[in-house]
Amino acid sequence: MLGSFAVGKTSLVQQFVKSIFSDKYLTSIGVKIDKKELLVHNKKFNLILWDLAGEDKFLSVNMSYLRGASGLFFVADGLRSNTIDTVLKLQKRVNDIIGEVPCILLLNKADLEDEWEIDNEIIGNLVGQGWTILKTSAKTGQNVEKAFVELCKKTIKE
Repeated sequence: MLGSFAVGKTSLVQQFVKSIFSDKYLTSIGVKIDKKELLVHNKKFNLILWDLAGEDKFLSVNMSYLRGASGLFFVADGLRSNTIDTVLKLQKRVNDIIGEVPCILLLNKADLEDEWEIDNEIIGNLVGQGWTILKTSAKTGQNVEKAFVELCKKTIKE
């Protein structure tokens, strides 16, 4: 899980792993690791979820955390268009340092979509560039499990 601070990375993980949501915002410091097992196409996935602290100003994610990752989520906040810029910078850094890995862009806070700064034109441009995008809500659970299933599918080598 990579993205700006307060986009909902921790909340998405908590919704997926424990089916809970909290309105209390707690800044992640460093890395929080969770585990969950998931069955996709009769294949068992033992997911180890690394929730990295939000990064903005210097995009100082320690790339060593990402080595060996089978897949990545980039998370943006639909209410803050600048979080897309952070995602694009992070994605470039990831590709430059560890190469391309399967990834999905999660546009979080879909329960507040009528207030979004990120519009369909921006989304369409990103899809045109090859991004897989899902609108999620850590609060309601919308597309949260689907996101993890889809990322697992992208990692299956046929």
